[in-house]
Amino acid sequence: MTTRKNSGTTTTPAKRQRAASGSASERRDHLVKLAAELFARKGFQATTVREIADEAGILSGSLYHHFDSKETIVDEVLSTFLDDLIARYRAAVDTSADPRTVLSDMVRIGFGTLEPHRAAITVMQNDWNYLRQFERFNYLVKAEDEVEQIWVTQIKAGQAAGQFRADVDPKLTYRMIRDTIWVAVRWFRPGGRLNTNGLAEHYITVLFDGLATGERTTQPQG
Repeated sequence: MTTRKNSGTTTTPAKRQRAASGSASERRDHLVKLAAELFARKGFQATTVREIADEAGILSGSLYHHFDSKETIVDEVLSTFLDDLIARYRAAVDTSADPRTVLSDMVRIGFGTLEPHRAAITVMQNDWNYLRQFERFNYLVKAEDEVEQIWVTQIKAGQAAGQFRADVDPKLTYRMIRDTIWVAVRWFRPGGRLNTNGLAEHYITVLFDGLATGERTTQPQG
């Protein structure tokens, strides 16, 4: 008796399961990106589950196969952004470089998020006060506090090392830097004259070298 071998590729149940799992994961990521863009454009509160489903070309009920609520979606959008941002800030600090170098790297990191996390940054700006009132979003305040602490610590270290002026308030300085970076998401457009690297380097120049030439002309106001 001759045994005929199958020259084709055998698809096992395990392979089919892995393929289905990969496809489901890609579909979920796609839905998150679509929803994030809607949240950024219309606002989280104004965006409905039906609108997200319509944007994805599926029925509202189908969306619930992936997420139990739109809060779960925005949770994923924001936590992904903050986890990435904080991890990068920590890595910059862990280099043990001098404060000016670390601060410059953190400016680059901040501006570098404008493209990959544009929607998340916009949602943070527009819906922060609404979301923070819910317990599931308590991590937003904790993340904000940690980021502030990282920046303020580096500014104070720079002052102690004689790299930064001693007559500026570290927390106020951080908040002005923070707002400069995040507000840029409203006017920055990819493909323009400057990319995010160019924006960061320009801001670093203004931050550390100033705008005026010659001797310092600003004096503390009494």
